Order: sequence, then structure tokens, then C-alpha cells
Amino acid sequence: MAARLVYTVIASLDGYVADREDNFDWAAPDAQVHAYVNDLERNIGTYLYGRRLYEVMVYWASAPTAGVAPELADYARIWQAADKIVYSSSLPTVSSERTRLERELSLDAVREMKTSSDRDLSIGGPHLAAAVIRAGLVDDFHLLLHPIIVGGGNPALPENALVNLALVDEHRFDSGVVHLHYTANRDLRLPRGVASGSTRPAKARRPMLCDGFVSF
Repeated sequence: MAARLVYTVIASLDGYVADREDNFDWAAPDAQVHAYVNDLERNIGTYLYGRRLYEVMVYWASAPTAGVAPELADYARIWQAADKIVYSSSLPTVSSERTRLERELSLDAVREMKTSSDRDLSIGGPHLAAAVIRAGLVDDFHLLLHPIIVGGGNPALPENALVNLALVDEHRFDSGVVHLHYTANRDLRLPRGVASGSTRPAKARRPMLCDGFVSF
């Protein structure tokens, strides 16, 4: 069975991972949300990152697992046990174990990884994810929407992409965060002449959420 490619993102209600000042302090998960996301991440065998997100996530390479909250220790172990691929033309080197550096993202290589991997793949960060979403390669979308409207910033989902989805699950947290799990519905009939994952003409704007954690 082919591995699934997963995109997990924490976003504002209006679909942004960070506001216009690049602030995402409001997206910090509480213990309940963190523990839930840990369970979502448990089957991930490989993380795909761009430079910017890797430089945030590499904290977990040396994060303590003793004397900290259990959900933090749990996530550190999950992250350290997984392979990581960082796509960057400018990053000189990587500093975490089980990590390799690639100079550019190859969609064919992603397809091959999906075929050959025995555990799921996770793509992190909206800019890197945009290409694979438009190519129709993402199988699962996990959106964790925070009860805040930021009015603009870095969108969680790419413009000019058309991907039909099926709602699989939803979950509400005490904090007001809502988790929505969608899978790509590749059997659903698309408009004539439009392929799944294709790019719409620029004039055909998507709704706000689709115009639009940082994955943690």
C-alpha cells in the first residue's frame, strides 16, 4: 500500500498561518491540542520541509524529554525518530540527525517516495506544500483552525488550486480550536477540462480559506 502524503496546518479562522507582521504566537497549541496532534503525527515516517520551517522545527532535535510536559516530550521523541528532508537552495547544511538536504523539490521524487515508503509522509509549510497540493499529491489535509481572525498574512492554502475534498472527521477543543480532516476526493467529478490538483486561471478566485502552522 502506498504511503499517504499529509498536510497539517494550524491557521486562523480566515486561513492564515501568520499575520501581516509574521506573528503566529496566537497559534501556539495548548496541552490538549498538542497531545491530539501528536497522535496525528505518530505514523509519519518522513517530514518534508522548506528552509524556514526547518529552522523553526530543528528545535526539536535537542528538545528535552525529561522534566517537561508529557505532550512536549512525546512530540520530541516523534520528531527525532522520523526522517527529515529539507528543500533549500541557500541553506548550507542541516544540523539534525536523520536529515538530508535537497536543493529543489521534485514532484516525481515525491511520487516515488509515496510509492516506496512504508510510513506516511508529511509536508510542512504552505509555500513548499503549494506545489504538491496543485499537483494533486496531498492525500490528507488536517486543518486546525484557531478562533481568531488576523485579516491577512501568510495563507495556509495556495491560490489558484482546485482539489475536491471529502470531510472525514472533525473535533472541537475546549480552547475553541477546531480540527477538520479532509481527504482528497479524486473520484468526484471535476468541471470539464479540469484535472485534479490543477491550477485555475488567476481570474477565478477561490473562497478565503482556499486562498489562503506552522506545522509543529
